[in-house]
Amino acid sequence: MRIFAIGDIQGCYEPLRRVLDKADFNPEKDKLWGVGDLVNRGPESLKTLRFLKSLGNSFETVLGNHDLHLLASAYTNKPLKKKDTLKEILEAPDRDELLEWLRFQPLIKFLGQHATLIVHAGLPPFWNINQACAYAMEVETTLKDEMLFQKFLNQMYGENPAKWNDNLKGMERLRAITNILTRMRYMNQKMELDFKYKCAPDEAPANLSPWFKWPNQLLKNQHIVFGHWATLSSVCPVKNLHAIDSGCVWGNHMTLIELGTWKRLYS
Repeated sequence: MRIFAIGDIQGCYEPLRRVLDKADFNPEKDKLWGVGDLVNRGPESLKTLRFLKSLGNSFETVLGNHDLHLLASAYTNKPLKKKDTLKEILEAPDRDELLEWLRFQPLIKFLGQHATLIVHAGLPPFWNINQACAYAMEVETTLKDEMLFQKFLNQMYGENPAKWNDNLKGMERLRAITNILTRMRYMNQKMELDFKYKCAPDEAPANLSPWFKWPNQLLKNQHIVFGHWATLSSVCPVKNLHAIDSGCVWGNHMTLIELGTWKRLYS
């Protein structure tokens, strides 16, 4: 069985289908993983979500910040933003089925057969993979809890705490975990997350470094496949780290990567 990962789709249905056709993707034989941000900003978020759900067990995804924004907009009073293209999903007759399917997706996934971590934003230098998976499960368990998930989605937004602390509790802890796994790009010398800058690393202020430039001695020979950072143009200079958000929603191609061979295909 071939296992693929697809970069941020963001409602770009046609490029998604094109790159899957190039790979001769067969849902009866192959597996596809999303790195998150299945929806939003692109023109066909509803069609994209329906198609991916229709793939059944041959498709799974980790959640990205836009996916969580969709859930927050659906289940709380969080208003849509001007650039959001989520209204069609929220008004769809099958919205509840689609949203429940999305809500039960993980924030992170480690595929042992390829020693590969799939995550939307990345792995911070102060966590190993086991820690990241355990922390992600705290958020996943909350999202699956009928009594807690709406409260979490309502309090999920915010940039504080900017620095991870093992002693964080409650919603602050869940927010910090969520921000690290779905929004992280840069950190300062104190390992505080910066949410302002989305630019390429050579354009960032000198006091900020990409999360992947910090040496993570805990990673060893494991791979990380991640999205979220379109201005990287799907290029990461660190060995075994695979950036696959190529900014399709901004007019660029969509990237598909095959785990193990690490061969890339483009829409």
